[in-house]
This record gives sequence, C-alpha cells and structure tokens, in this order.
Amino acid sequence: MSLPDPSFWAEKRVLLTGHTGFKGAWMTLWLHRLGARVAGLSLAPITDPSLFEAARVAGLCAESRLIDIRDRLATAAMIRGFRPEIVLHLAAQPLVRASYREPVETFATNVQGTVHVLDALRDLDSVSVALMVTTDKVYRNLERDRPYSEDDTLGGADPYSASKAACELVIQSYRDSFLRAQGVRVASARAGNVIGGGDWSEDRLIPDAVRAWQQGRVLEIRRPGAVRPWQHVLEPLAGYLILAEGLWHRRAAEEAYNFGPPREDAATVRSVIETAREVGGVGEVRYHDEVQGPHEAGLLLLESGKARAGLGYRSRMGLSESVRRTLHWYRRHAAGTDARILCETDLLEYTSIP
Repeated sequence: MSLPDPSFWAEKRVLLTGHTGFKGAWMTLWLHRLGARVAGLSLAPITDPSLFEAARVAGLCAESRLIDIRDRLATAAMIRGFRPEIVLHLAAQPLVRASYREPVETFATNVQGTVHVLDALRDLDSVSVALMVTTDKVYRNLERDRPYSEDDTLGGADPYSASKAACELVIQSYRDSFLRAQGVRVASARAGNVIGGGDWSEDRLIPDAVRAWQQGRVLEIRRPGAVRPWQHVLEPLAGYLILAEGLWHRRAAEEAYNFGPPREDAATVRSVIETAREVGGVGEVRYHDEVQGPHEAGLLLLESGKARAGLGYRSRMGLSESVRRTLHWYRRHAAGTDARILCETDLLEYTSIP
C-alpha cells in the first residue's frame, strides 16, 4: 500500500491543523481529491505569496478557521465543534533560523500548541486517529554517517529541534495517559526535508534559489556541504495518509515513523543547487565555505525501513525528478499558470507513477 486509498478517505471528517502552510495546503488539496471533508485550523498564511491563497485552498474546506493553536479555548472549541474522525496535526513554527530569533514563540507554538490539540481530543467520542507530525530533526544529532531510526535518542541543539523533540514526549504522554484508554490511536511522523512547488518560506533552499534567480540576483549559499534527506513534498504526505489508514485499521503500531528518501537521495546542498541549475538552465550561485549564522547540523540521514516494512510505504520520485518537478512548477506559475492546476497536475502524475 504505497498510496492512500480513496475509498477509505471518502466522506471522512478530517481535522487538519496548519492547513494554510506549505505542507498543509498540499495536504488539503490531496484530501479534497480523496473525497474527505476537511476542517482546517491555522494561523493566516505567513508568506506572500502563499500556496494556500494562490491555490484557493480555503474553498476546498468544509470549514477553514484562522485560530492560533496557542489559544487553548479556541482550539478546543473548533475541534470539538467539528467532531473529526481523524486529526492530522501539521501546525508548527517550522523554521530553524526563525527559532533562534523567536525561541519563546517556537516552544509555545510547537510544544504547548501540541498539548492544546491533544487535550481537545480527551473524551471526544468521534475521533479514532490522531497523527502528529514532528520532524527528522528530533534526534540528538551526533553528525555520524549513519541514518537515524525511530529508537534513536531524541534531542535538539537549536530551539526548533528541541521543541519538536519535546513534542514527541508530549505525544507519548497523552497517548499513554489518556487517549489509548478511550480508543484513540496516536502516532507521530518524522519527515525529511521537503521541496515542491508553492513554498515561499524564508531560509529554505529551493524557495531562496527561485527568488534569487527570478530577480536576477546571485544566490548566496551558506552551507554547501550540509547533507539532508531531500524529498518531494508529496512523498511524506503520502506516508502520513497511509499511516493514518493503518492506525484506523489497527495495522500500524501507535509509535513514531520516519518518512524519508532512500540513502542515495540524501545529498549536499551544493548538489541540489547544481541539479536545479541544470534543470533551469540559469542561475548564478556564490558558495560560502565558512560557517555563517547560528548552528545548524551539517549531516542528517533518516532510516525509513519501519514505514516500508510496516506500512508498505516507498518513495516514488528520486531527487533529480523531485527537483525537476519543483522547478517546473515555479517556472509555469511565474508564466501565469494557475497554482491549483499545477498542484492537481502534480498530484495526478505522482499517483500515476507505477
């Protein structure tokens, strides 16, 4: 089962937090395509432009509410009022460098916000599954040439990574203390670095490249040798949906799952940018060998064998194809093609890969 099952998702009531973000907007589009009834809970989009607005995602939701998950009462009222069967929690402060500038906001959103979402599920008899998305950066990264698996030690030097590691403890606590006893099956998902059309976030590799090259500027790269498990955004989203199905049918353990590419698709920043230049045919780059800015891990690899063995999950696009598809999305959007059409085309083509 390497793709979500439309017959499962049809008419399912799905509460999605973070639906105005990059991954959340893509998830809403996919859930709508699968026939689910989606209620979105999130802050207003934090980028301009945003995929949420460009693809008119709000119109695909049964409800779309702008609520800060740090607001416990508003979050609980929204969730309990919608009475979801499945909860997908994607809302977060997702940026490492932003977490250095705003550590208190990062911990409040990522940790306390997760508490608020989970607490709203207590004694809610409609909900059966809660999938909580964290990150591949939850591991105590010793920067060794070995992929991290789900039983490795949690940690985090920067505020973002530490906040997400703390989320894992919160998830485990609520599952073991409250939710399992009432029949709610809870798991967490840890995904590698994602790329894809419609991401306009700051301090992200491909969006930074697209902005620079579209404006005729030189792209400045601060850590060209950093290695990450790059993947197209649809890859982990497929994993999240498959995991939620597995939890519903009790095929999946209520544990953490990694979703990342094969080892060979873990690549340096430099190699990703050079691939993007080959695909786009343009783009000046200046690489900086010296370390600039606050600490970020230089090496991060992810082992996804548990998801492959337990869920039938597999990556469907290699790194080169992921970069090609992403650059193609931005190029066509800049030429005037509608963002919704571009996303629907990518979804159709992704789900058609043998």
